[in-house]
Parts: sequence; structure tokens; C-alpha cells
Amino acid sequence: MKQLLFFICLFVQVTLIAQTTISGKVTDKKGIPIEGANVYLEGTYDGTSSNEKGNFSFVTSEKGTQTLIVSFISFETCVKKADVSTLKNLKIILREDVNTLDAVTINAGTFEAGDNAKVTALKPLDVVTTASALGDFVGALQTLPGTSSVSEDGRLFVRGGEAEETQIFIDGIRVFTPYSPSARNIPTRGRFSPFLFKGITFSTGGYSAEYGQALSSVLLLNTNDEAIKEKTDISLMTVGLGVGNTQVFGRNSLSVNASYINLAPYQKLFPDKNTWNKPVQALSGEAVYRFRFANESLLKLYGAYSYTDFDMIQEDINYEDGFRFGQKNRNLYFNGSYKQHLANNWTVSGGASFTNDHSKIKIFDDKVADNENSAHFKATLKKRFSNRVKLNFGAEYFVTDFNEDYASETNGNAIYGFNNNIFGSFAEADIFFSKKLATKVGVRGEYSELLKEFTISPRASLAYKSGKNAQFSFAYGRFYQNPKNEYLKFNTQFKSENTSHFIANYQYVKNKQILRVEGYYKKYKDLVKYDTDTSLPNSNYSNLGEGFSKGIDVFWRDNKNIKNTDYWVSYSFLDTERDYKNYAVKATPNFASKHNLSVVAKHWIADWKSQVGLSYNFASGRSYTNPNKGGFLNQKTRNYNSVSVNWAYLISQQKILYFSVNNVLGTQNVFGYNYKNTPNSTGMYERQAIKPSADRFFFIGFFWTISDNKKDNQLNSL
Repeated sequence: MKQLLFFICLFVQVTLIAQTTISGKVTDKKGIPIEGANVYLEGTYDGTSSNEKGNFSFVTSEKGTQTLIVSFISFETCVKKADVSTLKNLKIILREDVNTLDAVTINAGTFEAGDNAKVTALKPLDVVTTASALGDFVGALQTLPGTSSVSEDGRLFVRGGEAEETQIFIDGIRVFTPYSPSARNIPTRGRFSPFLFKGITFSTGGYSAEYGQALSSVLLLNTNDEAIKEKTDISLMTVGLGVGNTQVFGRNSLSVNASYINLAPYQKLFPDKNTWNKPVQALSGEAVYRFRFANESLLKLYGAYSYTDFDMIQEDINYEDGFRFGQKNRNLYFNGSYKQHLANNWTVSGGASFTNDHSKIKIFDDKVADNENSAHFKATLKKRFSNRVKLNFGAEYFVTDFNEDYASETNGNAIYGFNNNIFGSFAEADIFFSKKLATKVGVRGEYSELLKEFTISPRASLAYKSGKNAQFSFAYGRFYQNPKNEYLKFNTQFKSENTSHFIANYQYVKNKQILRVEGYYKKYKDLVKYDTDTSLPNSNYSNLGEGFSKGIDVFWRDNKNIKNTDYWVSYSFLDTERDYKNYAVKATPNFASKHNLSVVAKHWIADWKSQVGLSYNFASGRSYTNPNKGGFLNQKTRNYNSVSVNWAYLISQQKILYFSVNNVLGTQNVFGYNYKNTPNSTGMYERQAIKPSADRFFFIGFFWTISDNKKDNQLNSL
């Protein structure tokens, strides 16, 4: 018996000698103890949790160098690698995790729409449920602050910039011709279906060094990474029809959409102010193929084709028989992108796009043939050193080959064109000092082979979280862009146009509510000027133009206070002047409104199985030149007002009937005036108001989804 007790005691002693006690205390950076932190040796079951005083202690039989892990929610995990014999009386200080939802975000000048955005001002659904947008993503973005209502154009005009100053990218790759062709004073539309995109980032200024060749703004469209369900969508509309199908096979998925638009039946029912020799016909198709590799890398291939044909005569005070304009446009776009996560927190991505855009234009008896081939090649590397430091750098190459063939019985024939190749590179770092303070700093360099010019663009943003729900952001950037094609086809002796942006932002987010107030100042330099009424081959060109733009943008969205109702209000104040083009003096351009207001509301009525929506758009009058009075851009139009409504009715789970009316009140808006080229007998120049082709636009559609689960529908796409 004594021998048995001796061996038991000896075993206990040997066991105790073989074990090591690991101990310490866990606090935050202010010294406050953290209770409940997980403390353990990696790869073992040895560990414990810290007590109310932050203390921990446990024993282990492990020997040699081991890795101690200390983790707690909302804090960065601490990893300490050392010999177990030294892991005693440790002082572990955990830093706040800068990736938590309540952490600061760098957002000056930027609106995000997407499920992955920490703060979402718009949702992808909003792009196609806004009453005034008519299913066009550009139309929905025009309800955000910072945009100006130029309804006779349809493109994005941002913070006193022309539409060409905003560039659009799909999966980080440039889209060179993002809008469908149209005639003067008839709004265009974006070429791409909103069904394809999972998220949208709309930067109204101060955007990342990764993007260039845009003086005012960039719009980033990100396609869906993968399709989960197979389905077929059928659309029957008053303006045409469409069909879409998605197939999933293993790691592959393929989505195909096609549509045909013919406005002839609609215009017979609701004729407008134009005479249509050939009403608009458009055929388009697009396809997205996705493949996810075994290592979780992702390949996406996107292709789109569109064809548009129309011929019309518009009323014009200077042409007794009207102004005749016809166009046939063929557009082919291809985009491929690849992304892969590598070892040691490296990520590589890249892609390429190619565009062929061919137009045959007829103006009276003159014929113009434009052909543009464009390409974009891009490669980026990202390194996450920690949650606090991330580096992004890369290079890209833009190629543009533009040719124009002009044939006129009165003015003769001419051929114009240019090749514009641009090399760009960038480097940018995101640095999070804490959950309250972060910065993004970067620089971009570009070399234009056509202009023989190298430019450097510094960019910087700073964000400070002032409270639980509020933060301030600041941004500065320099931005360059080559002159427009309509200038380069006649002359290439230019410098790049450029702007400097200064932005200050305040944002408050709480419980389905968001308030943003942003002030900005933009300084324009080296803008193109010429000495004729319009840009012509014989014009004298220079880069002597300049200008400024300043203002305040306000955005409020509330999805909390009114049951089943979501609404937002946008207001922009804009003060801008330019001396460019053929301007004799510095003046406010005719596309800029001093005040812009949008109100958008959506309400779900359960008893009616319906979603109803309303949009109101207001813009103060825009400048125009009245030759009967002295001065340049000396008068303003009356204010613009438009109310639009829509209604989506769920016939059954997979069948939807949709109605919408734009400018339902039939407000007689005026965009400007055309004046006679010569005065009448009294010496006065007679004029004609530039108005919308139709007072209202009616749309009715039936949308049917066919899927195995019999639950999917297109309500999220209306």
C-alpha cells in the first residue's frame, strides 16, 4: 500500500513539473479590463477566458515555442509567439477592430449601393424602382445630390461638370460608350441592364487614384459574382419585349438577356412633337459567364451588343421643313475580369475591355460615318498588411482609334481622326489609425502619347468618427482628362484639362436613417477654347479656359418612421462659372442649375400586393443667351418641375403588372430657346422654346419569372 502511494505521489510530481502555467491580464488601450476574452494556445485545447478583472491563467503540457491567441469581439486578435516558459504575467493590450460596422469609413464625395457597403445611401433595388428613372441606372442616380437635371440630355452632369467629365467602369474596367444614341433634345439612356449589377459606387468628386481621365466623377458598376438559381424572365412592354435566362452548372453560370424595342406602336397611340420617318427600333443582347475555380479565384466574361436605328424631323425655327436627323448605331462591348487571393494576404486582379462603336448619321443630305475602336487593359495588386494597413497599386493602358468620314454635297468631303493611347499607373494606401480615424493617400501618373504629356495626380482623404453615429470626412485630389473627341478629331495640339477638388463631408447614420451634408470647391484649368460658333476644322484652339464650381449637397433617407415606406430627399446648391469653348466672358454654363431638389418615396401596400412610388424633381432656371438684349448667357428659363408615379402589382408570386407615368401633371417645362438666325422687320430675333417631345410618357409592362421554386419574381428589378 505504501508503495502504491509513493508511485501516485511521484506521478503527480512529475506531471506538475511537466506542466507550465500561462498567465496575464487583458485590457484595452485605456487600461480597462476586458472580461470574457478567449485565450488559448493555437492548435491545442489548452486555454481559458479572462475574468472580470481581465486576468487569465491556465496550465499546459506543451513545450518549446508556441503561439498564444487572445481574441475578443470588436477588437483585433492578438497573436504572441514565444517559448511557453516566458508566457507569464503577460500584459495583453487589445486594439479596437477597425473593420467593425461602427468603425469610420472613408466616404467623402462617394455614394455606395450594395450589400457589402457599410453605409448604403442607395440600394441596387433603388436603381429600377425609382419612378422617374424608367429602369435606367443613370435616371436613379440623377436623384442624388451633386447632379444637375438636364432632362433633354439624360446623361450625368455632376457638380458643374459636363457629362463627358463623368466616366463609367464595369468591374473596374472602362466603358467608352456607355450611352445609347439619341437625337438633340431627346434624353439618352444607359446601355446596360441594371439586372446585372450587385453594387454601384458613385463618386461625385475626390475619387480613388485607381481611376483617371475624369474631371468630375466616376461611376463604378460591379456585376454579380455568381448566379445561384436557374430561372427564365419574360417581359412584355408597351415599347417592346425582353427575355432572360440563367443557367448554373457546377462552378459555372451563364446569364443571357435580350430585348427588342420598337416605339412605332406607342407613337401611334401617343404622338409627340416630332415627325418620325422611321421610329426608334433597338435590338440588344448581353451575356455574363462566370467561373469560380477550386482556389476560389473568379473569372467573369461580359459581352453586349446593341443596334439602334431611327430617322426623324424636328421642328426648328430656322428650317421651314424642320431639322432632319437620322442615325444607325452598332455597338459591341466586351469585358473580362479575373480576381484571385494569393498567400500572405495578397490579391491579384485584372481585366480588359474592348469597344467597337460604329454610327452612320444623316443630317439633311450630309452624311457622317463615325467609327471608334477602344480598349482598356488593367492589372492591380493589393496587399493587406493588417486590418489597419492596406496597399493597392497597379497599371493600365487605354487605346482609342477614332475615325470620321464626312460627306456633303455643299461642303465637300473630309476625313478626320486620331489615335489616343494613355498609360497610367497608381499606388494608394488605406491606413486606419483607430476605429475613429482613417486616411487614404495615393498618387496617379499618366502619359498621353497623343499629347506627349506626363501628369501627376495626388489624392488624399481623411475621415474622423466624431460619435457613435456621426463622422466627418475631408478629401483633396487633382484630376486630368484629355480633351473631347469632337476637339481631338480636328486638332491635337492640346494639354490635358484639369481640376482640383476640395471636399468636406458630415454624415450621420442611425437605425435605417442617413443624413449627409457635403461642401466642395472645384478649380478648373487648361479648358479648351475656340473662336467659332462651334468646334470646326478651321477653328483656332487653345487651353486658355478656366472656371470654378462650388456648392453644398444634402441627402436625407428614412426607412424607419413611416411604416412600409422608404423615402429620400436630395438638395444641391451649385455656384459655377466657366470661360471655355467660345465664351467671350466667364459665365454660368447653360447646363447648370443653381438649385436642384429630388424627393423619392416608395410604399408597400400589403392588402393590394402592390408597391407604389412617387418622384418629384425640381431645378431652378438655366441660363441662355437672348440676342434681343445685350450680354452673353443673359437670361434664365423658368424653373423645371416634374412629378412621376409608378405601381407594381403582384398578380401572383411570379407574375407582375407594372405601370408608370413620367411628368404625370403634364408640366410645360422649357430647356432653353432657339432664336432665328436673322432679325425680323422690327429688328427682333424671333424664338422657339425647346421643350420635351411629349408632355408625358406612359409605360405598361408584364413581367413573368419561371423557376423551379416558383417563388422568384422581378419585383426587385422594377
